[in-house]
Amino acid sequence: MINRNAMKDTVENKEEVMDINVSKRNFLRLSSALGLAAFVGLYKSGDVFAAEWKESEFTADNLKAAMTSIGAEGYTMSGDVVVDSAEIAENGAVVPVRVKSAIPNTEYMAVLVEKNPNPLATAFNIPEGTEANVKTRIKMGETSNVFAVVKADGKWFAAKKEIKVTLGGCGG
Repeated sequence: MINRNAMKDTVENKEEVMDINVSKRNFLRLSSALGLAAFVGLYKSGDVFAAEWKESEFTADNLKAAMTSIGAEGYTMSGDVVVDSAEIAENGAVVPVRVKSAIPNTEYMAVLVEKNPNPLATAFNIPEGTEANVKTRIKMGETSNVFAVVKADGKWFAAKKEIKVTLGGCGG
């Protein structure tokens, strides 16, 4: 025999359970939306995806023009700036390069390849209080001098190193 009161209680309990599940879903939706909104508000797109693109710096077609476009035409060669890389790069498409600066208050570092069609390979803004030591991979079309240019306290300093390329990268 079926107890109609028991069925009625079960139906009411299912409705309560459904209400709780709906409440949980709504809570999760709302908290996800608020979390995403907070994330977007805290991290503006310019901060997350790097700063600004300075096309004129990266499209300069010779070393002098590239130095001028970044503002480093009056640089001084310095032993406190070091370009660290292998003497011979077997593949010009991926040449590991490390640049270190022992100059206090270093705020900007750039790597330029003298004989590349566009000499400026990469540039870094160095936040205050950060160790000025970057490691990256650059592309080289042929054997060339690689310049590291550093801006510290409004002055420009540089170092260079010749790296021999055995297999071309920039059109080789």
